[in-house]
Amino acid sequence: MIRGLAAMRRGLFGGLVPSERRGAMRDALAGVVLASMDIPQVLGYARIAGMPVVAGLYTALLPLAGFAIFGSSRHLVVAADSATAAILFNALSVLAAPGSAHYAALASTVALLAAGLLVLARVFKLGFLADFLSRTVLVGFLTGVGVQVGIAMLGDMSGIAVQSHVTLVQAWEIGSGLTLAHGPTLALSVLATGGILLGKRFAPRFPLPLFAVAGTIAASAAFHFSGLGIATIGPVPGGLPSFGLPDVSWREVQTLLPVAASCVAMIIAQSAATSRAFAERYDESVDGNADILGLAAANVAAAVSGTFVVNGSPTQTAMGDRAGSKSQIAQLVFAATVLLVLLALTGPLQYLPRCVLASIVFTIAAGMVDLKGLRAIRRESPGEFYLAVFTAAAVVGIGVEEGILLAIALSLFRHVAHSYRPHTTMLAPDPDGQWMPVAVVPGRETEPGLIVYRFGADLFYANQKRFVEEVRALVDRAPDPVRWFIVDAGPVTDIDYSAGQSVRGLIHEMDGRGIGVIFGRVSSYLRADLDRHGIAAALGDGRIFATLHGAIAAARRDAPPAG
Repeated sequence: MIRGLAAMRRGLFGGLVPSERRGAMRDALAGVVLASMDIPQVLGYARIAGMPVVAGLYTALLPLAGFAIFGSSRHLVVAADSATAAILFNALSVLAAPGSAHYAALASTVALLAAGLLVLARVFKLGFLADFLSRTVLVGFLTGVGVQVGIAMLGDMSGIAVQSHVTLVQAWEIGSGLTLAHGPTLALSVLATGGILLGKRFAPRFPLPLFAVAGTIAASAAFHFSGLGIATIGPVPGGLPSFGLPDVSWREVQTLLPVAASCVAMIIAQSAATSRAFAERYDESVDGNADILGLAAANVAAAVSGTFVVNGSPTQTAMGDRAGSKSQIAQLVFAATVLLVLLALTGPLQYLPRCVLASIVFTIAAGMVDLKGLRAIRRESPGEFYLAVFTAAAVVGIGVEEGILLAIALSLFRHVAHSYRPHTTMLAPDPDGQWMPVAVVPGRETEPGLIVYRFGADLFYANQKRFVEEVRALVDRAPDPVRWFIVDAGPVTDIDYSAGQSVRGLIHEMDGRGIGVIFGRVSSYLRADLDRHGIAAALGDGRIFATLHGAIAAARRDAPPAG
């Protein structure tokens, strides 16, 4: 326990240190730029969650600091997110009126329960789940999220009312309602989007989104954009949040527990995928368990400050990356900027056009579509390319959480399929008489009376039949009577019970036919399995060797020495 506490202390501030003065100044500027883009967005997420708009600002205050202290990712932005906001609204809107005080208390309770479940996930070290997110899955995941978010922004960019939260239905609503697009809104969106994309191409370090926000707020106030039919954010109340635990009944807590569990599944999957994706991009390490603890701290902070569940957001993390963020210093400056806005600057925000906010998010989403990464995967591994494309399609078609889980399942299936049909080889002479590894073809042998066979995976219940059948085929069709059959067990580190029984039976069968079986390149782990499953006893003395050379030498002597 003492060692665990010491490890926890060493893990504090993992997303902040080390940091140099120059890097800190860069991250501070990135935090201001991130705030300029993200403050309007978290207000929008509050509306999705059915919460008062100011609650969106609260998600970017204490929760950001909580993750910066306890988390390990240098890039992950933890605040309001569309996925968990949608889960929250769908569950709570049937329990209380959205926007009411009781609804807000229920939302804060979900955040507190989610924090507790995340602590349990940290205790059981479930951060390893992130290891099942391969680079292929991460590229597909971010591409799918980019497409999903981009489509979601088209409604506000065009002035078309979109009712659904389902991506494909949103695309249909926008496509069928193009004739209803609002001209001034669409024109302002095209101007903002084009300007930001051109700025990214020709002046990538210039914080054009910041100027787009400030400029359109000033223009909206001066020329009354709302009077022209251009929708704006609307009034945003200021001031600090009130602190305390939510006032709900025990029965309501029990009702909300499944909601919190759904949010936690989304939080772990989405946050892990996002933090891993950006860590891979910058060749950094990330501690999934520390991130889970950071997410728990962030949700505790959300619960006691009267707001709703927070999550590691891929969109906002991409915004921070675009702004130049390289550590959680940027997120702390973001939180400080939110504090300043809450105290003094909520008034001007009401003039921000929704279409400009949507345009900024759209450009970020476009940058998340990793066509370069997809082309690289297709060039090197077509099978994994299809997995990446499927992951992206699943995120768009069925949702982020389901898409990630399905992609993980497919990744594991590909791994199991490889283990089920591993590469097998045998040693056979080339035209010059030198032994070379070749494909297993019944009718070949290593030399008269000897076959050296290599099985390329651990032996378990699913592939043991292939092992046995391939050994029998090689022996039955050998051009000369086989006296020794050597198994090159270098790739084999584990044999389960089912495979152990089959291998032991095969050894007895070969002995009955006058064929000696020898295991070469046996590791200490495999030797323990051979002893436990009775294989070593079936082989007899002197038929297990740590090297392949020793096994071959023993076979050539035709009388293996004692091991």
